[in-house]
Amino acid sequence: MRGVRSLHNQGVPDTWNLERTGRDPLDFHRRLPGYEPTPLTEAPRLAETLGVGRVWVKDESSRLGLPAFKILGASWAVYRALEEHSENGIGAWDDLEELRERIGPLLPLALAAATDGNHGRAVARLAGLLGLEARIFVPADMVAPRVEAIAAEGAAVVVVDGGYDEAVARSAEEAGERCLVISDTAWPGYERVPLWVIEGYSTILWEVEDELARRGEPGPDLVVAQIGVGAFAAAVVAHFRAKRADLKILGVEPEGTACMLASVEAGRIVSLPAPRASIMAGLNCGTPSKVAWPIVSKGVDVFVSIEDEWARRAMRLLASAGLVSGETGGAGLAGLLALADDAEQEPTRHLLGMNGEANVLLFNSEGPTDPEVYARIMAGEGASSATAPNSG
Repeated sequence: MRGVRSLHNQGVPDTWNLERTGRDPLDFHRRLPGYEPTPLTEAPRLAETLGVGRVWVKDESSRLGLPAFKILGASWAVYRALEEHSENGIGAWDDLEELRERIGPLLPLALAAATDGNHGRAVARLAGLLGLEARIFVPADMVAPRVEAIAAEGAAVVVVDGGYDEAVARSAEEAGERCLVISDTAWPGYERVPLWVIEGYSTILWEVEDELARRGEPGPDLVVAQIGVGAFAAAVVAHFRAKRADLKILGVEPEGTACMLASVEAGRIVSLPAPRASIMAGLNCGTPSKVAWPIVSKGVDVFVSIEDEWARRAMRLLASAGLVSGETGGAGLAGLLALADDAEQEPTRHLLGMNGEANVLLFNSEGPTDPEVYARIMAGEGASSATAPNSG
């Protein structure tokens, strides 16, 4: 089985349109209830399988009580949006109770978002913690467990007739004095919040850096990032490109929704006319984010698109290493497995430095969001019904 297509990027790293907040998001997240750094696990069996020196997996299968990393970007973006919405700013606070008191004058207030599950659930969780309403817009074919998980956070879930792009458009209509739209993708005139989402993800990367320094270990030579609309990949590029010019970055997308690969190939943002849904539901999108595009398109060395079976294989391998992963969570490893398996990808492996000396950093970006599907994949079954042509 091959099922992999690669594109060597000719872009030149540029300056990134971020506010260079440094560790500010990390300092913010440390004040949230239940914060602790997620594990950075070394996986020798994965390194042996891939033919590389070392593999570290940053395990985001549980983050602040949710099964994905998305709450980091959502919470920082909500906080920055509340500051901007407040006429005189929020002021100093030490814990969540004080923050709730600080935003009291802004009530009643709602948060709105479009999602395939993880981002919307994170926004809903933040709304509940802060005493705000939440309106979450989801595509018509999003699987029931994800819808139910969002509703369980106390949010009003609105099913939109269409895919992720239609859900985004519908959520944008909610914007007003009494509703803040918290989206991880951008459109003309709406760019600040998605940039704050990208900044929020930097907490993951600072944690990696701090943990490797604590262990006295070198940093990675190759970093692999999943790509949906591109927000997380943008955070990876912005962080690591500032550290090492020679470090390599690989971006992984599902075969049927590889909108970033298609856009880089075209030299401009393009929308896929008929994206085909993947089991990697968190990566199913047809258009890159406008604010992630200039960062990802110039900062990722290689883009690959993969078939779903590689994600299933990756999930089973991660399980053998003691890591519980959802379909999107295993996508980074899946991309490397596909490259390692295909003899025709030797030039790509060489470009990325995939050899016995390489230190590789992967991200398990989510835990299982549909337990029944996870059990079937662990049992070795193939086709999954957990597909949703959206991103969030």
